[in-house]
Amino acid sequence: MRNLTTDNITQAVIDEFSSCEDERLKTLLNGLVKHLHAYLREVQPTEQEWTQAIEFLTRTGQICDDERQEFILLSDTLGVTMLVDAINHPSSDPKITESTVLGPFYVADPPQANQGDAINWGVEGEPLFVEGHVHDDQGKPLANVTIDVWQSDSEGFYDVQKPELESASLRARFHTDDQGRYAFWTVTPSPYPIPTDGPVGKMLEITGRHPYRPAHVHFMLMAPGYETLVTQIFAEDDPYLDSDAVFGVKDSLVKEFAQQPAGQAPDGRQMETPYRYFHYDFGLKTA
Repeated sequence: MRNLTTDNITQAVIDEFSSCEDERLKTLLNGLVKHLHAYLREVQPTEQEWTQAIEFLTRTGQICDDERQEFILLSDTLGVTMLVDAINHPSSDPKITESTVLGPFYVADPPQANQGDAINWGVEGEPLFVEGHVHDDQGKPLANVTIDVWQSDSEGFYDVQKPELESASLRARFHTDDQGRYAFWTVTPSPYPIPTDGPVGKMLEITGRHPYRPAHVHFMLMAPGYETLVTQIFAEDDPYLDSDAVFGVKDSLVKEFAQQPAGQAPDGRQMETPYRYFHYDFGLKTA
């Protein structure tokens, strides 16, 4: 513990964790120390640069609150969230829907809605009808699956970003019926920039990166005995599919938000104006 150098300080820190009784925690901390020390040896930051890094992380924490999670945004924009996703959810079975980032705007316990309800409470926009089924890895329909959905509006804002909204909008909770079906009306989302008024936005600006995400609808599916699925369905014609600021796009999650003429919609509703439509079937993996 004395006369430590760049050659022996890493092992000295690891030795200090040797008495940790939680083996998994010890593995995580030892790995963090090894790789963090290796990173510092590689880039050799000045003391001023290291202080700036600490100040950046401090500002990231200070801007977090009940409605905003800047650390999730940081993880997303550095590709860390998608790397963790890839490690934990390797894609192998085509019957199982691929996962992607949760994002910073998920709110637990959204309003309960019924099959076919419109969830654009207090929000205007081009109508979008979404429907599909949920099945297991053998293709069997799954009843009573809890489905949370949330999305931005046609201007790229989530309800939590709009203080003028008195209640939740464009987010809801559904349950599949006996045939595993779900359906709801919403508005067509648009591409939007992730929040740029914080340290993550500043990081993107000074590194020459754009902050945009392609248009999408978020889904979280939960059922006893199955892994929770967190995913998004992306609009096929979006210009940001190949440069998503949070690296979340996968080909299997891209779907045409098809333009439909006025008339009878798939659920029997008579539409006086054109609308968009997509059908997507989700497959859940046994826990």
